[in-house]
Amino acid sequence: MDMIFSLIIILFSAIIHEYMHGWMADRLGDPTARDQGRLTLNPLAHIDVWGSILMPALIFIGTGGGLIFGYAKPVPFNPYNLRDQKYGVAKVALAGPLANLITAIFFGLILRFVPGLNIVMASFLAAIVQINLVLMIFNLLPIPPLDGSKVLLPFLPYDWQMKFLEWERFGFALVLLFVFFGFSLIIPVINFLFKLIVGI
Repeated sequence: MDMIFSLIIILFSAIIHEYMHGWMADRLGDPTARDQGRLTLNPLAHIDVWGSILMPALIFIGTGGGLIFGYAKPVPFNPYNLRDQKYGVAKVALAGPLANLITAIFFGLILRFVPGLNIVMASFLAAIVQINLVLMIFNLLPIPPLDGSKVLLPFLPYDWQMKFLEWERFGFALVLLFVFFGFSLIIPVINFLFKLIVGI
């Protein structure tokens, strides 16, 4: 898949991911994303120059097209506004990866059951499924500040919660380390889900 197409897919997949964080927070009582104009699918509200364009392009080029990864500008929310103070943050965090799963299933079923797709369309749909599965699985990793750490947080003892919050300051470095040195660990899971959805 051409790099431009891959960048477009990852941008819109990341936007859907972030939009759903804001949507869930809004549903749970926090209007921060709506008040700041981020409760929208308009790409201009979500593009992060480094995370949405430069980093994915560099990873794509550096791996010879074997891997692409990126993110949109995180949607802000105030956890103190959430009606569910115990599990609200976990629900907001889970909404993003769940949106990617639904997107992957939707386009995967089109690829699986719609007959007569040409090779270009089939490759495009397959890329949408794969990239959304990557975003879902990666974001569910329990590495602060990824969504998985926030989903896990309310189920941990208080001392562990504080340690997780302390690790957030190293978050960007931890995420980059995983992308370049640990990403192969989640590839079998991504491939399994891809085959399960697409049927090939």
